[in-house]
Amino acid sequence: MAEFERDDSAPVVSPFVAGLRGRCPRCGQGKLFDGFLTVAPECPACHLDYTKVDAGDGPAVFIILIAGFLIVGLALFVELTYQPPYWLHALIFLPLGIGVPVGLLRPFKGVLIALQFHNRAREGRQHPSSEG
Repeated sequence: MAEFERDDSAPVVSPFVAGLRGRCPRCGQGKLFDGFLTVAPECPACHLDYTKVDAGDGPAVFIILIAGFLIVGLALFVELTYQPPYWLHALIFLPLGIGVPVGLLRPFKGVLIALQFHNRAREGRQHPSSEG
């Protein structure tokens, strides 16, 4: 990810609030997304360029770990406590297994992008060492 053009004269916007609301990390007003997960080309309010944004696989990894822990833990609890038939497990946990990750993906992606902006994230660089 290339560096965002961060303007220190702009009002400070919480990256968590902006990300969860899907708003611009600089002004907190404009939309961050064009579609469900498609990042807009720029902020319609402050014209921050979003073309350099790259959340990568970060949001998906966090969601897999969090949703997997919650859903598998709940499924084990239900199985050990109530021992329902397998069709009831499928009826409960298949929609949860789809709904929870899909519901969390956009807010997590928004927060990760806003945190990248807030922390002035940029691609890793190697500095030439003076040691021969």
